[in-house]
Amino acid sequence: MTTRSVRGRGRRRRSPGHVGLGTALLWLAPALVLIIGVVALPAVLLVDASLANFSITGLRRGSAGLANYVAVLNHPMLPTVLLNTVVWVVAVVAITIVFSLAIAQLASKDFLGRRVLRTALILPWAASLVITAQVFVLIYDYNYGLLNPFLQTLGLIAGPVDWLGDDAVVRWSFILVGVFVSIPFTTFVFIAGLSAIPDDVYEAARIDGASPWRAYRSITLPLLRPALLIATVLNTIYVFNSFPIIYTLNDRNPVYTHDTTITFMYKLAFKSQEKDVGMSAAAGILNVLLILVVVAIYLKIVDPRKEADA
Repeated sequence: MTTRSVRGRGRRRRSPGHVGLGTALLWLAPALVLIIGVVALPAVLLVDASLANFSITGLRRGSAGLANYVAVLNHPMLPTVLLNTVVWVVAVVAITIVFSLAIAQLASKDFLGRRVLRTALILPWAASLVITAQVFVLIYDYNYGLLNPFLQTLGLIAGPVDWLGDDAVVRWSFILVGVFVSIPFTTFVFIAGLSAIPDDVYEAARIDGASPWRAYRSITLPLLRPALLIATVLNTIYVFNSFPIIYTLNDRNPVYTHDTTITFMYKLAFKSQEKDVGMSAAAGILNVLLILVVVAIYLKIVDPRKEADA
């Protein structure tokens, strides 16, 4: 057998859709440049800043080693900030999942006004988070906000409440806004999941005498597990890193009493007595590691491979 025939046979073995490495890299180049410029490079710079010593004006004064990490971990307000973060993330994600399931179930039905409902769901999602949070600042306002008069008219409160200043209610004021902006995305994820469930499955359940609740518990929820997994993981990441909502609603409070890790990191650099860029960068690294651990634990518990095989 000649060398030419061997080469020809090798060329014939390639599939019709085979693409060379150079062509593949050419097509992937825009995405690779975006990943390097937006993700990789800032991450490297953040790690470098976390190991440096900065003056109060932001000038680099040399290496700090791990001193910034030690300072962040020993910060007296860190336990409060971590507790705020846990309550914020768990409450917003859990409440969002429950309400989104109910709304998605309704929006999946065929009724007059369904398009209006779906369009209305998009509006909070399309609006800027800063604008939405600022609107709620006006709604919550102690003197001129709409919420206090409305609740007083219903007889639910005896007098005006300082929704953004009273420690007893401020946390839930934040959570309400977080749920409001999280419901649209989560609802549409569940609508997509519900639309993928065949009607024949429900028809068989009705023939077998299953009640609506039994069908929902035994058919709908199990088949929605992939959508639930996606919604929970993405909402956890989004809510964990939700800076505009907490910062806008909590702007009047200079201390860390109601801050989460993301606003804690910002205040360390710009709005605290420390004004330390190195500490802020170290807090940012710890924030990323914390969310990676949380997501990894959730994925370990849920085990998406089992969900796919189910």
